[in-house]
Amino acid sequence: MSMKFNTFAVALLLSVPLVHKAAGQVRLPRLVSDGMVLQREADVRIWGWAKPGEAVAVSFLGKTHKATTGADGKWTVQLPRLKAGGPYEMNIKASNQVAVKDILVGDVWLCSGQSNMETPMSRLRDKYPDVVAQAANPKIRQYEVPLTYNFQRPQQDVTGGKWIAADPQTVLKFSAVAYFFAKEINAKYQVPVGIIKDAVGGSPAEAWLSAEGLKQFPTYEQQLAKYKDSTVVLGIRQREGAAVANWYQTLYKTDQGEARGQQKWSAPDYDASSWPTMPVPGFWANQTPLGPVNGVVWFRKDVDVPAAMVGQPARLELGTLVDADSTYINGQLVGGTGYQYPPRKYDVKPGVLKAGKNVVVVRLISNGGRGGFTMDKKYELTAGGQTIDLRGPWQYKLGATMPPTPGTTTFQYTPGGLFNGMIAPVLPYAIKGVLWYQGESNAGRTGDYQALFNGMIADWRRQFKQPNLPFLYAQLPNFMAAKKEPSESGWAQVRDVQRRGLALPHTGMAVILDAGEWNDIHPLDKQTPGHRLALAAQKVAYGESKVVSSGPLYQSMQTNGNKVTLSFSSTGSGLVAKGGGELKGFAIAGPDKKFVWAQAKIEGSKVVVWSDQVPNPAAVRYAWADNPEGVNLYNKEGLPASTFTTEPEVPGATSRL
Repeated sequence: MSMKFNTFAVALLLSVPLVHKAAGQVRLPRLVSDGMVLQREADVRIWGWAKPGEAVAVSFLGKTHKATTGADGKWTVQLPRLKAGGPYEMNIKASNQVAVKDILVGDVWLCSGQSNMETPMSRLRDKYPDVVAQAANPKIRQYEVPLTYNFQRPQQDVTGGKWIAADPQTVLKFSAVAYFFAKEINAKYQVPVGIIKDAVGGSPAEAWLSAEGLKQFPTYEQQLAKYKDSTVVLGIRQREGAAVANWYQTLYKTDQGEARGQQKWSAPDYDASSWPTMPVPGFWANQTPLGPVNGVVWFRKDVDVPAAMVGQPARLELGTLVDADSTYINGQLVGGTGYQYPPRKYDVKPGVLKAGKNVVVVRLISNGGRGGFTMDKKYELTAGGQTIDLRGPWQYKLGATMPPTPGTTTFQYTPGGLFNGMIAPVLPYAIKGVLWYQGESNAGRTGDYQALFNGMIADWRRQFKQPNLPFLYAQLPNFMAAKKEPSESGWAQVRDVQRRGLALPHTGMAVILDAGEWNDIHPLDKQTPGHRLALAAQKVAYGESKVVSSGPLYQSMQTNGNKVTLSFSSTGSGLVAKGGGELKGFAIAGPDKKFVWAQAKIEGSKVVVWSDQVPNPAAVRYAWADNPEGVNLYNKEGLPASTFTTEPEVPGATSRL
């Protein structure tokens, strides 16, 4: 996804290649550690490093497996196919001895993509309080791979992390989509489930391709080549970091609300009576005379708090703010966030609120574009079972005007970098399959996404040496404002690329057009994608052919006069218009490719589409919008139809760069 500058990103350090020096001590990769989940009924490798020529013995489940370290200092043993169970202990003996404890055998899923796979359960604790409270399940475990990228070579080990079993505290760090998925798989098959969380917010597909996979994309290969020299990267990071630091120093120095020698604008008794007002939520670019200014704008609101809310913990919710905020109540800092996406949910300690007048102050930094308060979110103060609505007029004043933040290079998005740093070290570890949730960052440039997406699936299967590796993915949900008329859509193009990816064997897709939020690229409903990915897994990875794992999928069209008859697979026990009424979301075009809304009706297992404005139809689209509001073609099992176009190729797509 296109992201505004994240102030925390400055702290990311260039990854240094991990070098395994020849030593007399046997060492294990970090994944092979206490609490790990090994893949059942698969070829499981255990590997590590020691002195060249050293004899290594691995004892597990009453058997000993021997190996001799090669000249490169690496050794590997292969275990016989394992049955689900545990906990077990493994002993590795060479010139020293290492014990790995609390090992389970079950199913291991590599969970990758960008921020919607990365989003932790902590972000959702208000939506799913019971799920968090009941998360004590030692048979569901996660290993979180730290963000690491490398432009020189595939890395041999991850840079950190450990296996963690789910409980009400630890589950807050689990990938939410992966946890809901694992919860269902564990309940259905009664086997331990291991999640390898291997996702990076904002990452494009090309960052996850190997050097071999990038060969069909010369333009991306050239991007990677620019950063092969680590001194070049370091120089860029230092220059950009200095420019950003200077921007914030200048901002602070020129911010009138923080000026030395005068009362700060966050002070509760500051006289803001002359400040104008702006309706919140909203953006100051179109709701005030300020226009699209960047820098700092201060907001204040007087709130009358009843005595019943005082003396106990409170919660301040401010939707999402664009971009970075420092938020005060009665002059006390109660929270701050460095970029636009996280929900602002600030816990307020007892003693901060007082009976009567309270002052809420938000110092809001806009790095570029429109700054303000996201629409259709919660803006409220809650304590003691009572809630005060904070929507409405807020006073505001410009503290400082700045040009947009200097641009920074997001090195972790460079082609190949994340594969080398975060996938390559996992390749020897046996897995059941892949869960993938990505595409937002490629939605603005979909021309090569089909080749990238299909190429990445093939690439990973080669790299894991599993040609039939199940690859299950979430299609992009609905997002952004709905449009009244048919139009082009990058998000629809990505969805159609993902739909066409089902032509590859051993793939499955979760359609989540009903699980997004128009005003949030990180929708809170992660249970729906987790559940639908679990349905796909039952069919693709667990061989349950009778499971209805998907909503209707377009197959073919037949034209008769001005009507088009569409055929579908995955119709389950029948097609329905969810909620009754007419089918919505269909558009039709003649040879001129000018799409207009169409009428549509279900006839048996088919859908007939037409418009009196199109006498000679050539193409039909369904749910072809960023946010296809109201689309309602489902099967009777309650699963939605995918976005599709009947056009032979995705509009704007090319086979490769």
